[in-house]
Amino acid sequence: MQISEELARKTSTEASSPSLVPLDTPHLPAVQKAPRRRRALWIWIGLLLLSGGIGGAGYYVWKQTHPPLPVGISMGNGRIEADEIDIDTKFAGRVAELLVDIGDRVAPGQVLARMDTGDLQQSLSKSEAQIRQAQRAVDEAEANLVQQETQRKLAEQEMDRTRTLLKNGWTTQEVADQRKQGLDAAVAGLNAANARVSIFRHALQAAEHDAGFYRVQIADNTLVAPKGGRIQYRLANIGEVLPAGGKVFTMLDLSYVYMDVYLPTLEAGKVKIGTDARIVLDAYPDHPIPAKVSFVASQAQFTPKTVETQSERDKLMFRIRLRIDQDRLIAHADAVRSGLPGVGYVHWDPTTEWPGTLQAKP
Repeated sequence: MQISEELARKTSTEASSPSLVPLDTPHLPAVQKAPRRRRALWIWIGLLLLSGGIGGAGYYVWKQTHPPLPVGISMGNGRIEADEIDIDTKFAGRVAELLVDIGDRVAPGQVLARMDTGDLQQSLSKSEAQIRQAQRAVDEAEANLVQQETQRKLAEQEMDRTRTLLKNGWTTQEVADQRKQGLDAAVAGLNAANARVSIFRHALQAAEHDAGFYRVQIADNTLVAPKGGRIQYRLANIGEVLPAGGKVFTMLDLSYVYMDVYLPTLEAGKVKIGTDARIVLDAYPDHPIPAKVSFVASQAQFTPKTVETQSERDKLMFRIRLRIDQDRLIAHADAVRSGLPGVGYVHWDPTTEWPGTLQAKP
């Protein structure tokens, strides 16, 4: 009985006493997560402030190194371009020899390639043989002409003596008539000899013209560089048979390098041919390149999609060409590249000075 009473008393005590596990135990994780979220929020805020500070500092530095352009100077984006020259064949033929390759710099008049001219060489040899034959015929005709001229002089002298004798009665009229016929025959022979000389000389000239024609064809089958430049493309290989006008090389004319920019009407209307300009390439931002305005479009046009400008694309723009000085191109020919993007600056107000960042450097 005593044991049962103790058990009953223990059971009632446990029932009336509070639970060892607090009632709000399931809510403990939420209380622990709140400080973590606040720390993450402050971290994000700090990162945003740091990035904003860095961006502001970068913008400040950029503004210091890229001050706004003064009034009188306009700018436009573009790409460096050089005129392309196609080295083509004049006649159909087979490529016999290639003397340059892509990237090679060539001088004016330098031989770039040769076409097969075996058939032309044979035709030239034939014409040269005909020239020699015609020359011998001319020499023979001229010798005959000298002979006929001698006979004419002799017949003329005999006729003169016969007239004197006939006048004094020391000869007969029959002899005088014979001398006259001999003189007429000598004159006719001389005229015929002159005609033969003219015929053979014309034949000689025709043979020389044929030979000259073949020499021109052979020369035209030797492809040379019309200007100094750099080989950009090789479009044929040795042994290929090309039609007339077939392309063998494409070269860049290093003496004509330019950038086309597009300016709005208000600015383009103040630009004149010969206006001073600068070109700043993305690859060389600290080396402004002196240039001159060589072309101003007479009609406005839509800005091409391939050209980026700061103006809206629906505005009509004028194309302005900035050409780099030829002497500078020659001095820095190895650094000339086509297609490099950059910015072109046009100095249309002579009273405005170039900023320090756009001053020309040697």
